[in-house]
Amino acid sequence: MLTTKALVGAVSFAIAVAVPWVTVSQVASPVPLVGAPAGAAHGSSDSSSSGGTHAEAGPHDWKAMDKTMAERDHSFPAKTKGRGGEFIKPTVLKDGTKQFTLTAKKIKWEVEPGKVVEAMAYNDMVPGPTIKVEVGDKVEVVLKNELDVSTVVHWHGVPIQNEMDGVANITQEPVTPGKTFTYKITAERQSVGWFHSHHDGSNQVPAGLWGTFLIGDVPLPANTQISQEIPIQLQDSGAIGLSLNGKSFPATEPVRVKKGESVLIHYVNAGTMDHPMHLHGLDQLVVAKDGFPIATPYKVDTVLVAPGERYSVLVKADRVGTWAFHCHIFPHSEGPTGMFGMFTEMIVS
Repeated sequence: MLTTKALVGAVSFAIAVAVPWVTVSQVASPVPLVGAPAGAAHGSSDSSSSGGTHAEAGPHDWKAMDKTMAERDHSFPAKTKGRGGEFIKPTVLKDGTKQFTLTAKKIKWEVEPGKVVEAMAYNDMVPGPTIKVEVGDKVEVVLKNELDVSTVVHWHGVPIQNEMDGVANITQEPVTPGKTFTYKITAERQSVGWFHSHHDGSNQVPAGLWGTFLIGDVPLPANTQISQEIPIQLQDSGAIGLSLNGKSFPATEPVRVKKGESVLIHYVNAGTMDHPMHLHGLDQLVVAKDGFPIATPYKVDTVLVAPGERYSVLVKADRVGTWAFHCHIFPHSEGPTGMFGMFTEMIVS
């Protein structure tokens, strides 16, 4: 009996010792990466998940790729019909009120050469016109709805009376097709704001219904003179898609500046994603966030702009050259056929 118990105990001990080693051996064997194709393991050379390698596709494909990229990149700046975000002048009423008109309607908009989409636009442009007034101005904006759906205009980042805030069914009834509505605004303080539809906004805004609204001037460092004030409006979805001021590379517009000049840029993110805006070769001095002056401006080379945010940056053109200027999320600006989407250039001469 003792011998039998001893034998059983020895066998049990052997099994107990062996089981952990079996388990470790199983865990240590290669396992597929998350998102990798079935059968692909750590260290695997399988490239099917990225469309294969150039070597697999053929030894001379890189030449064709380089040619395609060069043709597209060298076509910049490509001409297209329409220019978005242009500054407009008001009609000055007898009492001094500055009156602007925004006519919302559907149009055909050329985002890049050959890519024409059905857009919703204010005043036949995407983005809509840029409105700039001075602190203390009395302002009226007349919305004329020539769409086949209702709409409204919200004044994002602009101090305003509640009944003028422009949110459908919250502060006003939707403006139905064929109707008009007049928004009355007192320009209380310096602001870098924007305006956009707040009625079916997930469709109407990326289709083109947005624009920039500026009140007064952003305070700048002492003795700073600017040669240009430029809104760069970001979009990433809907009919317009990945774009700067309503255009996709190679139809984006370059920023042209002479050496020694300073340019004030207002980033306005009208899209649905964060965009890290990177400028090669030149510093960006951040001077305001959402229109609020920054007490101690700071330098960066990349500004992360979240949806709805505005950043104002001062760029001094102190280095001659053609400087790449783009969203640093590469799938937003660069691919195997060349630059696209949210890419432009700052050209210093």
